[in-house]
Amino acid sequence: MLKKERYQAFIDHFSTHMPAAETELHYENPFQLLIAVILSAQCTDKRINMVTPALFRDFPTAAHLAASNFDELFPYIKSVSYPNNKTKHLLGMAKMLVEDFDSEIPDTVKELIKLPGVGRKTANVITSVVWNQPNMAVDTHVFRVSKRLGLVPQNAKTPLEVEKQLIKHIPKEHIHVAHHWLILHGRYVCLARSPKCTACEITHFCRYYEKNQSKIAAERDLLPKRK
Repeated sequence: MLKKERYQAFIDHFSTHMPAAETELHYENPFQLLIAVILSAQCTDKRINMVTPALFRDFPTAAHLAASNFDELFPYIKSVSYPNNKTKHLLGMAKMLVEDFDSEIPDTVKELIKLPGVGRKTANVITSVVWNQPNMAVDTHVFRVSKRLGLVPQNAKTPLEVEKQLIKHIPKEHIHVAHHWLILHGRYVCLARSPKCTACEITHFCRYYEKNQSKIAAERDLLPKRK
């Protein structure tokens, strides 16, 4: 299958079966989403959604968060990964928002990455989710799934390489939602260690399946038969 055909099959499937895919992080405004995405680095959305309600309640604006301190903020997020660094990042981010951006969330990647705790991936998430900008955030799921499907070369070694390939081949109007297609497929079907190929609906254009079809079929035949 040609790369162009593979991309078209990818778009056709997900635009039909998952047209309104969106982030699983809970938020009500851009400020809350920015906090949630910063916290979600190397942590599950489920865990973040458990800790953010109290955080959002007690620190509803950048000014409230900027006026806090490490000892006050840390208990709210102590159960997430790397809580020390993330506490510092949230405080620094809020202070910069207040001092440099009039408490408004910047709407460009260039401005967002100036904020503490905000890298390119986070900035791409914010701009694509909030403003539907054609930016592609590449996390571990996107990195893995795009390679397995054959959308990007196997020798792509960095998230930026993968991002550039996906941006190049996915139509502009689909980029912001394609990020979620890849994440959700990776989270629930194309798992890192044990991809659920036998239950997958897109094996007809998946390069990983093409290469491992015999092995997958053999494993399927070894599964206990349902009575």
